[in-house]
Amino acid sequence: MTETEVFAKVKETLVEALGLDDEEVTPEATLTGDLGAESIDFLDIVFRLEKAFNIKIPRGELFPDNIVNNPEFVQDGKLTETGLVELTNRMPHADLKEFEQDPDINKLAELFKVQTIVNYVSNKISG
Repeated sequence: MTETEVFAKVKETLVEALGLDDEEVTPEATLTGDLGAESIDFLDIVFRLEKAFNIKIPRGELFPDNIVNNPEFVQDGKLTETGLVELTNRMPHADLKEFEQDPDINKLAELFKVQTIVNYVSNKISG
């Protein structure tokens, strides 16, 4: 399956899950900021992706959890060096370059873009 085909299916999934118009779902759109997804939507998105691509997505793999709650990973509202390493290990499908310049935990949600999901699914189905 090509990246274009994966994107089309991810887009369809997000349109259905979040009640969006097709043109709202672009590779650079963030799930929460641009598309209005809330934490409850993430479970629905994971469920729909599993069904659409016939894959299993373990809890916390696509959308890592428990990082901001760990004092070893967060200090003064920013991810520590250890936290960045953990995030990089848990999210190889995300582009962290910009976030690494200012690892403010309030900007963490900006990492969850449509392209991040496309990268994740592409790795999952080819792996």
